[in-house]
Amino acid sequence: MTRNNWIIQPKDVLTAGPVMPVMVIQNLDDAVPLAQALVAGGIKVLEITLRTPVALAAIKAISENVKDAIVGVGTIASPEQLKAAAAAGAVFAISPGITESLLQATHAGTIALIPGIATLSELMLGMEYGLDCFKFFPAEAAGGIPMLNAIAGPFPQATFCPTGGISPSNYLAYLGLPNVACVGGSWLAPGDAVKAKDWTKITWLAQKAIYDAAK
Repeated sequence: MTRNNWIIQPKDVLTAGPVMPVMVIQNLDDAVPLAQALVAGGIKVLEITLRTPVALAAIKAISENVKDAIVGVGTIASPEQLKAAAAAGAVFAISPGITESLLQATHAGTIALIPGIATLSELMLGMEYGLDCFKFFPAEAAGGIPMLNAIAGPFPQATFCPTGGISPSNYLAYLGLPNVACVGGSWLAPGDAVKAKDWTKITWLAQKAIYDAAK
């Protein structure tokens, strides 16, 4: 639950790199080589979603075998899942939405929570608990760049990782916003490449995303 003897903070997660892969791992044997391919391409922050039966085992395997990875869990919806993910080795958690029970659980534990918000009321709830880093989800459906620009007016202290509808065609525009620290997307670990075990392609996708974001 700690990294180098300190508890990782949400802002540490969002500022560790411009892109965060949303990883849906179907086969446990793919977990470590997939993470290694992404890290080799310059991406250290990894979100493993709880959408498959092997997700927790994948988090544990990556945490134990890929030393440079900052391993997190996505699709967290309950305090019980938060606790299980922390026990598996996740150092941060991302939820699609925000609830009082999740906010209370993260205060009681040692895992950083980056909750999802789509409205100003949800944002204000998170801020009441002292949070200033959020997932903006589903980004494109919830108003996209115009919405994030509108939020920046009354809440300039809030920092976001937009996810949902983010792709190679629009992620650079999101990264150009002052209140966006990084973006999340599944294009960095495409299912067909993972199934084919084409780790070279995944490393290339990671390198390209990092390179283009730095231009």
